[in-house]
Amino acid sequence: MTTEEQLKYENATKRVKKIKGFYSHVLVYIVINIMIFIVNVQSLDKGESYVSFKNFSTAFFWGIGLAAHGLSVFGPNFVLGQNWEEKKIKELMEKERLSKYE
Repeated sequence: MTTEEQLKYENATKRVKKIKGFYSHVLVYIVINIMIFIVNVQSLDKGESYVSFKNFSTAFFWGIGLAAHGLSVFGPNFVLGQNWEEKKIKELMEKERLSKYE
C-alpha cells in the first residue's frame, strides 16, 4: 500500500470510529431517557401532569449536546473546511521532510 493509500485508509478508519461513537451516543441517549421517563411517570402524584420542564430537561439539554455531536460527525466543516485534516497532515509531513535536510 502506498503512503497516500495508507493515509486514506487511516482517515476512513477515523471517520468510521467517529460515526460509531455517534451511534453509541444516540443509543445511550435513548436508553437513559426511557429510564428517566419511567422513573418520572412512577413518581407522579395522583392527578399530576407529566408535562413539566423538570421531566424534559435532561432530554432537552443532552439533546443539544447530541445534536452538536451529530453536526461534528455528519455536518459540513464550517470552521476548518473540507479535507482540513488531510491537508494539515500533508503540511506537517512536508515540514518534517524538509527539516531533515536542513
